[in-house]
Amino acid sequence: MSQAHSENSVDLYDYELPRDLVAQEPLADRAGARLLHLRRADGSLHHRHVRDLPEILRPGDLLVVNDTRVVPARIVGRRAATGGAWEGLFLRLEREGPDAGAWVVLAQTRGRPAIGERVELVDAAGRVGATLELVGRASGGAWLARPGEDATPELILDRVGRVPLPGYIRGGAETPADRDRYQTVFARESGSAAAPTAGLHFTPELLAVLQSRGVSRATVTLHVGLGTFRPITADRIREHEMHAEWCACPAETAAAVRETRARGGRVIAVGTTAVRTLETASRGGEIAAWSGFTDLYITPGFACRTVDCLITNFHMPRTTLLVLVSSLAGRERILGAYAEAIRERYRFFSYGDAMLIE
Repeated sequence: MSQAHSENSVDLYDYELPRDLVAQEPLADRAGARLLHLRRADGSLHHRHVRDLPEILRPGDLLVVNDTRVVPARIVGRRAATGGAWEGLFLRLEREGPDAGAWVVLAQTRGRPAIGERVELVDAAGRVGATLELVGRASGGAWLARPGEDATPELILDRVGRVPLPGYIRGGAETPADRDRYQTVFARESGSAAAPTAGLHFTPELLAVLQSRGVSRATVTLHVGLGTFRPITADRIREHEMHAEWCACPAETAAAVRETRARGGRVIAVGTTAVRTLETASRGGEIAAWSGFTDLYITPGFACRTVDCLITNFHMPRTTLLVLVSSLAGRERILGAYAEAIRERYRFFSYGDAMLIE
């Protein structure tokens, strides 16, 4: 039986995590996070810190980061007609077709809202700061909505939106500090409903030291959607329907990757989002500029064409993210590393510690 076939059961991607190891707050020092260093060559584990990366990575390596910017996409308010509480999540802006300009939002409220209904959005102080009109339905149970003013989603969400923290962080409750800390220092392109969390550990100072040591940097963009965190509900991982997310690999990044590999350097992906973007752009063989929606699902047996190493956070059980890192390093090695991290009381998930798969 092949390894890929034998590791197809979702039950094999499960583990028990003490609740008190789920990080509820970010560290004040981003680069002070612990780093579990897994060397695939011999399976060894080493306990380091993110700030040690300049001593671990090599001159000539290329660090590829995701420059997506998290928007304050969680919106709350009330139904204008009934006064009933309403909560939603901005997913994206429709850019083409008859619905161009409409917001795609997930929403929950009591009762059954009707098309044409108006929703009043409130800011953190409870003041009405914007309105939305529900104008139709989108795929996946989402709504199409149009704001009551001619303004960009970024402008409106900056006024009334909240940081869309995962529910395992304080039940999703935002604090003022989250606006800065749930954002990478290299975030540029607005569009994510969640942070590419491996990138949260980097500081301008750490990036400068890496550059001085001969480690260059390139960017890709992948706008993280909620599907990233959705558990696999199928019995077999390959029966899971992979979500699609918009991503882009610029021509200059593709060129940097080709040049790095040509001179014997390594491509270090910062986060699973960078892995999926780079490998999507490499589907034709050699990496090339690419943009569009990717549904690339990396499972055991997948051979990376571009990525050599990965810096990543610790992932939830029974998710495509855990399957991805297991595909790169081997399921038993990854679960063994997770068990070691639990014994050593590493901090898990979005605001938690990191892992280097080398």
